Amino acid sequence: MKILLFSLGFLAVVSCKKENAKNFQNNSMTDNVTINKSSEKPNDSIQSIEDIKKEYAIVNKLLSAKQMDSTKFTYNCNEKEGEVVLYYENKALRMVKDSYAEHSHFSSSTKYYVKNNSVFFIFKEETVWNFDEGGTPEKPETKDDINEKRIYVLNDKAIQCLEKNYTIRSKGNNKNPDLVPNKETKCNISDLIKNYNLILKNKDKKGEINCL
Repeated sequence: MKILLFSLGFLAVVSCKKENAKNFQNNSMTDNVTINKSSEKPNDSIQSIEDIKKEYAIVNKLLSAKQMDSTKFTYNCNEKEGEVVLYYENKALRMVKDSYAEHSHFSSSTKYYVKNNSVFFIFKEETVWNFDEGGTPEKPETKDDINEKRIYVLNDKAIQCLEKNYTIRSKGNNKNPDLVPNKETKCNISDLIKNYNLILKNKDKKGEINCL
């Protein structure tokens, strides 16, 4: 009888240990699955210049295909007449274009590329036009001196600034601007970011406003 009771007790202990080991293994597998799923969560934030280039191409493709909604307003500030156009993808702001002319011989266009409410790229183009040599009062020749800036942005700070300058003459024989090399420069974008934030404050206004 003692032998029988001892055998039953031993079997109960072994069975309990096996069950505990099985539960521990199942819990470990569940934890591993949870960790793996967490690590597989996609990260769509912009963290590098390569990320910026990819996102820039996506926005331009959407613009070219006219797959964005847009709103706009105009402003008139001390002889500075401008227009702001805001482009949206599924109600999310993706690009802002601020264009203005000043003193008849100067124009500027700034494009802010946006993702997750943060600017990641700025393209700024400024044009100064003047009369060129070789023209006549009846048929004057002109030239446009153009400055382009391409600015890669992370956390409202410039991480790379590229600049190029070229001239377009009305008489022709102009160099292809795409073949003009960019030069890396230092730049401070605090004024550009400030202007962008002013645009956001006025984005829901209709018609013409005064200064931003």
